[in-house]
Amino acid sequence: MKSLLIIACFLLIQTTATASETQLLPKDYNGWQKSVRKIDNDKKSLFYGIHYIYADAKAMQGYKNKNRFPEGSRIIIEHFNIKNSPQGPVEGKKNMVVLMQKSKNEKATGGWLYAGYTAQGKPSGLDPVKNCFECHQKEVADRDYVFSDIKDFK
Repeated sequence: MKSLLIIACFLLIQTTATASETQLLPKDYNGWQKSVRKIDNDKKSLFYGIHYIYADAKAMQGYKNKNRFPEGSRIIIEHFNIKNSPQGPVEGKKNMVVLMQKSKNEKATGGWLYAGYTAQGKPSGLDPVKNCFECHQKEVADRDYVFSDIKDFK
């Protein structure tokens, strides 16, 4: 019985990692609702730079419902380097793209699948627990693990 439990835990962890690594980046996300420009000036932050959030129709329902997202909601964040100009910071080169997708199968990460991509849309090998969920769990567990809210889309 104990060995069956160990095998089941291993398969759950393996399935979670495989889902995150093989999740395709939706090609049409630029047509989703786009947030206002967000700037993170903290050079120690993983998200240092300029970013935009894209939310599909289900995610927008979640934002409108006080960050309570329905199954299948998808949120994508595009990150750009900061380039300084006389007018202030502007977008430099795109450096990464991150996907969050609401999925009841993702028990280890609060019901969200996290996947990271290079600027070209290739899987980046992002660790969904270490690089994403640990921070989301610590800081925004009461907001369905999502940092952004409806005000980011006005």
